[in-house]
Parts: sequence; C-alpha cells; structure tokens
Amino acid sequence: MSPSPTTRNIKAIVFDAYGTLFDVTAVKERCDHYFSGQGAAISDIWRLKQLQYTWLGSLMARYRNFWDITKASLRYACKSLGLTLTDEIETDLMEHYYNLDCYPEAPGALKQLAQKFPLAILSNGTSDMIQAAARHNKLDGYLSQIFSVEDLGIYKPSPQVYRMAVDELNLTAKEIGFVSSNSWDAVGAKAFGLHVFWINRFNQAEEELGFSPDHTIQTLDDLVALLPGAGT
Repeated sequence: MSPSPTTRNIKAIVFDAYGTLFDVTAVKERCDHYFSGQGAAISDIWRLKQLQYTWLGSLMARYRNFWDITKASLRYACKSLGLTLTDEIETDLMEHYYNLDCYPEAPGALKQLAQKFPLAILSNGTSDMIQAAARHNKLDGYLSQIFSVEDLGIYKPSPQVYRMAVDELNLTAKEIGFVSSNSWDAVGAKAFGLHVFWINRFNQAEEELGFSPDHTIQTLDDLVALLPGAGT
C-alpha cells in the first residue's frame, strides 16, 4: 500500500475515539458476567441507542453529555431485554466503559504516526472519558490534543464539530487526516471537507449519503502504510 499524492498534504491526524481507537464491544464480556448469554445483545443495543441519542439530542437542541447518554442507553438496553439493572451493576458497567480496551494495533500505529504528525482525538465523549481511556491504554503520550464536543454542546456529524479541529489546529480541512471506523462519522467529516480514512473493520457497505471517504482501510496499520514518512 503506497502513499497517494493527496496524502502528502496532510499535516495532522485526528482520530475518532469509540470504535476507532477504543473497542466499544469490549463491554460485552462484563455484561455477560451479570446477564449470562445476553452480553452481545446488551452491547449491541447499548451502542445503537448511544448513537441514536446523540443524533436525536442534537436535532432536538437538547444536549446531554456523553456520559449521561451512555448511562441512559445502558438502561434502555437492559429494559428492552427485560433485564433488571441494579445500581451496583450499572455503576460497574459504566466504570468498565470508562476503561475500554483499545484495538490491539493502536499503540504501535500511533507510536509510528506520532513520529511524523501531531495526533489528536475528536470525539463525542466527554474529556474525562476520553482521557481515562487514553491513559488506560497508554495512548496519551502520543496525543498532542483531545477535542470533545462537550465544548460545543452538539454531536457529530454536525459540521461545527469538525470545524473545531480546523480552528484548534490552525490548518485547512484538507490538511487534516480524519480517521474513523464509524461510516456515518466518515461521511460527516468528508462532507465538511476533511481528508477521510474510513476504517472498515467489519466489511460494512458504504453509506449512500452522497459522500465517500478518501480511503477505505481495515486497520490502523493500513493507515501507517498510506501516509508518507510515518514511522521513519
């Protein structure tokens, strides 16, 4: 996989957090600990409602931070499956979400990329949540900045969120490489004008929203291979 001419203009790399660096499905084992055989179902519904609530809240102009949305989504997931979520279980599962494991290639890939580019996270998560997950996985040393939507009170894929990266990094949109495994996020970033790398980890179909990512890859290691000078 060789670098393309367009990637040579990139001056910083900005990552989505959940699903891109941090594995949101990692909570299913802990869910299964409390609700045997239901871990995968809880995890799937939890994540789906988490995303839906961010979009709905933005459309309704009723912002709740990502921690509160994550808790509400967990409650919905358990309620929809007829499961009793005690305060103790809820607290434990939420704390587990605070320390999600990263994808196995993330530390090595970020280490190589950080030798060439300033790296940042742009996430729907609260600053506390992102920082905790980065520290837990020892990724914080590779990151120069963390941008959270809590400073704006609106969620991705609002153009306001992607604009924050442009303003804070003092770069043009095309000079920022944006990396996300969430297809809707990749489309939102591309519609704004960022140079987008979609990590299609699970061979999903591309969205039909009129915009396509600049590159479709499968892992963070593929991103390293695409960018000139990374790790050298």
